[in-house]
Amino acid sequence: MVVLATPVLAIVDLIERIGPVLPAKTLLTDVGSTKTAVVEQAVKVFGKNAGKRFLAGHPMAGKEMSGVDYADADLFQKAVWFLSPVPGQDLSGLNLNEGLFAEFAGWIDAIGARIAMLPAEEHDRLCAWISHVPQMISTALAAALVEEFGEEAPLLAAGGRALQEMTRISASPYSMWRDIAISNKSNLEKALWKVEQRLAHIRENLATRELAAEFEQAHALRKSAGKKR
Repeated sequence: MVVLATPVLAIVDLIERIGPVLPAKTLLTDVGSTKTAVVEQAVKVFGKNAGKRFLAGHPMAGKEMSGVDYADADLFQKAVWFLSPVPGQDLSGLNLNEGLFAEFAGWIDAIGARIAMLPAEEHDRLCAWISHVPQMISTALAAALVEEFGEEAPLLAAGGRALQEMTRISASPYSMWRDIAISNKSNLEKALWKVEQRLAHIRENLATRELAAEFEQAHALRKSAGKKR
């Protein structure tokens, strides 16, 4: 088994470079944050055998800091591990009942994650909203704070938990997020535009009842999450 854990565009390149020379019984998988380009490359390299040779994956877990010093044995506890089938690959009911597919699914379960199936295009649209937009908002907020108050301002301590939580992932590396932005540009642009429209609406209605309506609609998200627990 070979697991590709690099920025997305490097994963696409590595599939092309190492895919043709891997033994036929070797399972190639990845943990890239976008899936459409990855799946397309796997099909290009493996052809009709892609469903037997490649498994496209994305664990929804990570940290803004990388390296062995930040390793966490509980990182994947209760995290979703997306699997996106290549065309013709049947993963329904976890059709991973034998060989390395089954073994890898067992590893995912053993580290505490739960598998969810999602086609590559749907995965990328969903993750634009639930992962990529939050990163860009955090980055924009942190950059604006530095511009407004300077790099040395004691903002995190003064801002409390809310500011710390909203800016934590702003420390994430550009090298990874560059590839995510490029490979999911269309979905991310559309999602950011809609968030921009919401922010503009709030800015224009700070002293009207429209602000209350925004809060009420936002509260529905947490109420829904609470019901599903």
